[in-house]
Amino acid sequence: MQSVFEDQIRADIARFCHLIYEKSLVASTDGNISVRLANGHIMCTPTICNKGFVKPEDMVVIDLKGQRIKGERKASSEMAMHLLIYEMRPDAQAVVHAHPPHATAYAAAGIPLNKALISEVVLALGCIPLAEYGTPGTPELTDQLRPFIKNYDALLMSNHGVVTYGTNLEDAFNRMDTVEHFAKISIYTKILGRERLLSTEDVEKLWVQRQKYYGLEGSDAKPKDPMCPLTDAVSETISLTRGELIDLIERVVSNLK
Repeated sequence: MQSVFEDQIRADIARFCHLIYEKSLVASTDGNISVRLANGHIMCTPTICNKGFVKPEDMVVIDLKGQRIKGERKASSEMAMHLLIYEMRPDAQAVVHAHPPHATAYAAAGIPLNKALISEVVLALGCIPLAEYGTPGTPELTDQLRPFIKNYDALLMSNHGVVTYGTNLEDAFNRMDTVEHFAKISIYTKILGRERLLSTEDVEKLWVQRQKYYGLEGSDAKPKDPMCPLTDAVSETISLTRGELIDLIERVVSNLK
């Protein structure tokens, strides 16, 4: 029975790896995905693999110390980040790490996605805070993520990318998809030169709904605040000449075709 279950998880991880590659949330060998198994072990993608071509049999099973249990290949070098999330969030059963271009642009600019622009994003995620830079695959990275993991479901990592987690693999993927979609919309509002934010009253109403929809009343896992405060990095308004703006819009539209 365990083998059949693991075979399904292998196939599911491969399917979502292909999906994040097809949606351009990763490029080349970027990113990694993992799932918590019923016995407490973690199944994850191997290191240095293109997510568009990874196969179910490529997956690796590790224990909670990162030691390989099953698999011919080595686990991703960033599994320490996944293991920390599983340790701090008992509700998390899957983790997706990717480099979606628009959201990663915010991470590289040092700007959190913490503005109440879209009601659906407030409902789904609340705030998407920014963790300061830490070298990937080292304790520096996990140290920077640690203050945020318990209270948020999606994190920007400075000069790196995005990590999301959820109650299952689809949930974790959907959150990654939402982060990138929101980042793209946020950039468009800057191009248009205006951000019309939801009022504090509107956000509070949405927060009540979020707690009901996701069963978060009294949960330690819910974010502390609907929209987290700005970090020390200053969010700057994009300032462009008319010609530069037209050129930028044309390039954005071209990329969407």
